Amino acid sequence: MSPAFFCSSKRGDADDQPDRPGEGPNAQGLSPFPNDRRCFDRTRRDSHEVHSHFRPDPRAHAGPERPALAQSVQIAFGDNAIDTARTIKILESAGFLEADPAAGFSAELSDVTRYLYDIELVPITSTTLVGTLDDFTASFINNSYAVPSGLSPKDDAILREVQQEGSENPYRNILAVRNADLNSDFAQAILSAYQQQNVAEYLLLKYNYANLPAFDYDADFTVDESIVSLYDEYVSPKEGKTVVKIGVVGGNNDQFKVVQKNLDDAGAGLTIELVEFDLYNLPNDALHAGDIDLHACVTQAYFESDAQNQGFDDLSVLGYTLIAPLSLYSHKVGSVEELKALAGPVE
Repeated sequence: MSPAFFCSSKRGDADDQPDRPGEGPNAQGLSPFPNDRRCFDRTRRDSHEVHSHFRPDPRAHAGPERPALAQSVQIAFGDNAIDTARTIKILESAGFLEADPAAGFSAELSDVTRYLYDIELVPITSTTLVGTLDDFTASFINNSYAVPSGLSPKDDAILREVQQEGSENPYRNILAVRNADLNSDFAQAILSAYQQQNVAEYLLLKYNYANLPAFDYDADFTVDESIVSLYDEYVSPKEGKTVVKIGVVGGNNDQFKVVQKNLDDAGAGLTIELVEFDLYNLPNDALHAGDIDLHACVTQAYFESDAQNQGFDDLSVLGYTLIAPLSLYSHKVGSVEELKALAGPVE
């Protein structure tokens, strides 16, 4: 089934939690993709421009000409190919613009065929999006950066990327492994321990529904908040076990405490060692070099693109882990309707 995109444009509250299990369709959000290899070097080279409040002229791109903004409404997003495509797709679904349908999941700014509202799309380095939020009218921020800073996609976002249940998702986060280990006992044990009901419940409760399971689970479970502290306090004995190194990026990886408990309960004889990377382009390199055994920090779309670009034909997708929606945040407007009113329609 082709992905069907929808946008949730209302900030959540105690009585409005459409993404909670058991309440309406189990909407599947799309995961973050902070650093595309094609633009990584350009991002590093131009990062100084962000700190000097770089504002690229959207007319410098091959997109349609638009009249000058009566009031500057600038929407920032991560300066990489996938976040660009996702931003365009979300804004198109919300009625801000129209894009060439042939571009699919690879849309660039040049694929925008018509702006319906006077907005300026501003690509900046992903790691600066939280710190520069007040510099823009609104910003699309990945969970990897939003959640550790205290932003909640469910409660704080004015627009959230979601997907219809049962549809394919090109941005599901994955477990990646070397081809030689694809069917190994340790890799299959890790995958099985991850794709369990208790991991799904922990993901939803620990991260306040910011991250959604990307595997089958019972959405009608009885919510028990105590399981979070139960697993957070779990200490696994390491003696006599084989160490499995798993690469991660960002601070939202506590679900591996649950995975470790599942491994111990199954008598797998494995202990997980998380290896943290600062940038999303590094884990594939490390996996290819044999420095880690798996990684669990990028989407399938990124993994396949980067592996192809680097000639890493020895790496494979082991399985799916979670989905983290890209969300739009603002300190200047409280809803999509306010954002549209501030921008005004293009005449």
